[in-house]
Amino acid sequence: MPGPRPSDSAARLWAPLAAFTAAEERLGDRARARGPVAAGLYEFLRFGVKQGWACLFGGAMCGLLILTHLAWPAGAPLARYDVLTLAAIAIQVAMLAFRLETWEEAKVILVFHVVGTAMELFKTKMGSWVYPEPSWLRLGGVPLFTGFLYASVGSYLARVWRLFDFRFTRHPPLPALVILSAAIYLNFFTQHVVTDLRLALFAAAAALFGPAVIHFRVWRVYRRMPLLLGLLLVTLFIWFAENIGTATRGWIYPHQAGGWAAVSPQKFGSWFLLMIISYTLVALVSRPKALADVAADVDAAPARPTSPQATAAPRPAGSTLE
Repeated sequence: MPGPRPSDSAARLWAPLAAFTAAEERLGDRARARGPVAAGLYEFLRFGVKQGWACLFGGAMCGLLILTHLAWPAGAPLARYDVLTLAAIAIQVAMLAFRLETWEEAKVILVFHVVGTAMELFKTKMGSWVYPEPSWLRLGGVPLFTGFLYASVGSYLARVWRLFDFRFTRHPPLPALVILSAAIYLNFFTQHVVTDLRLALFAAAAALFGPAVIHFRVWRVYRRMPLLLGLLLVTLFIWFAENIGTATRGWIYPHQAGGWAAVSPQKFGSWFLLMIISYTLVALVSRPKALADVAADVDAAPARPTSPQATAAPRPAGSTLE
């Protein structure tokens, strides 16, 4: 289904990227003119670029973990963890200053920061994992950069929602998601003193998300996939990122005390449950729309001036980084 006419993107209005988005449009026009195979390859490339753009904050944090692990001197006056905290703040400020993130998204990310840090304080006290290096900017045993790692998940979800113009079929009711998310968050604490209810939580998540379909626009048309599958794929990449974090000694689990080993696959389930909390917080701000709402958005969008060139070769629905 064709996408609605988009408004000018932040990328298009930001001078350093304006030339890139214009070149990307020309590339898309040439690919479409060459036939369906070239157009399909272009759409695949476009999908990867948009995903990378959505991961901007999370990718920057992973890059900082690797860079500081390899290059930061052990005896430097400023501890490595403190460098990570200050760098994360600088990145967040820059993203707002350059309009790469909206203030609404920033508010959601702040909630992620608070929710994540609160859980970190409890989990480190229980010995679930530790931060082996010293730092000044910390609460108890938790360096402050850790809140930004949780926030990077929220940043990704908020940005990818906007970049791919998500629409849904049979989306779970938001009140039900709020109740499930509250139960998941509570279970992260109570599982240490009473029965772990994660199997019941997995079943509830499958019941809510199983019927849902997500529609996303990569280029000119909407594609679709099961929403539950999308959440599982994002969880898989978070598990990969956690292996990077532990390999760089950003934090370590008890089984890694004697040397690095892969993060337990069991953590995949924990991250999936945390993903549901993250998704719910973003959904409360972004407000899921049905696919049928696309037509209404097209009717409401301001008309763009046309030109002979535009008539001959319509501009793709949105720039790569919109």
